[in-house]
Amino acid sequence: MSAASSRRSFLGHAAAGFSILTMPRLARAQAQLHPAIEPPPRALHLEHAVAAPVSVEVNARTIPNFEPRDRARTRFGSLDFRSGLVLTSPYRGFGGLSGLRFLDNKGERFLAISDQGGWFTGAIRYSGREMVGLADVEAAPLLGADGRPITDKRLWYDTEALARDGNLVYVGLERVNQILRYDFAKGGTRARGEVIAVPPALRKLPSNKGLEAMVIVPKGQGQSQPLAGTLIAFSERGLDADSNLTAFLIGGPAPGQFSVRRSENFDISDAVLLPSGDLLILERKFSWFTGVNIRIRAIPLKAIAPGALVDGLTLFAADLGHEIDNMEGIDAHVTAGGETVLTLISDDNFSMLQRTLLLQFTLVE
Repeated sequence: MSAASSRRSFLGHAAAGFSILTMPRLARAQAQLHPAIEPPPRALHLEHAVAAPVSVEVNARTIPNFEPRDRARTRFGSLDFRSGLVLTSPYRGFGGLSGLRFLDNKGERFLAISDQGGWFTGAIRYSGREMVGLADVEAAPLLGADGRPITDKRLWYDTEALARDGNLVYVGLERVNQILRYDFAKGGTRARGEVIAVPPALRKLPSNKGLEAMVIVPKGQGQSQPLAGTLIAFSERGLDADSNLTAFLIGGPAPGQFSVRRSENFDISDAVLLPSGDLLILERKFSWFTGVNIRIRAIPLKAIAPGALVDGLTLFAADLGHEIDNMEGIDAHVTAGGETVLTLISDDNFSMLQRTLLLQFTLVE
């Protein structure tokens, strides 16, 4: 069997694993809708939760080609493949990474969240422009206002969305559709989270298709940016009356609700705001026939307003013929040479059939 055929076979099994692994989540959601059905013991949910701060060994294997069938190809839509890593660790809590934000302007120091209530910090190591590994990785539990891990509360573990505004970090919990705000000036990942007020409609999102992505519109841009200071929160598959994806403007000068046009059954998994003013939305879908598919759409920030229906051009699309998995996180940084680099990370669902991937692309204007 050729390497490419072997790879496609593996990815096919990974796709099946992705679907199978979503079944327990669906069962838990059904249990919430039908109180007579007793949910599984909490320990089953939290077997990979981070219990205390700990240094983590992370191993990395390079991904030389994004499309194994055509190793000479680097251009995919509006993106040019730079490098990729397959990440593994002997630490059982490493995985389930659902959000990624850089803590510097170099694309090195990062902050990530696990969907079982854990922080991961560290630095990406480079050789030239290519990623070669991670260094100084540490895991820590997300803490609540009482200083205890948030996972002590029932259903407070599905931490899917991550946004950063300087020292303020926002974390969205999909299972309960709540948002926690952390002030990293008060201890970094040891800081205590504070629940912020959210629109009532956000709290009513589906518990397993709810709050999935968040971005902050920076302040200090004056009247040129009417959404300055706004936290934008996206649902994974919370649908409006026209079956489009619901999103929310929280705080800022014009709070409200808007919609993102849904097409081809894609759901939102993350978003990032570029310095150019474009909002990039990372989306994914799964079916037994096509496996996992991902794409990135660009939406002009100026199009977003209360009551708006926004749409955007597809910049990038990939399927199981490419080196992808369950891609759930995206961030961007600008190199010293002026290149905009997108970094994507995958959630392996703590499954042996899936992988934690870290991918980087140059956005080609």
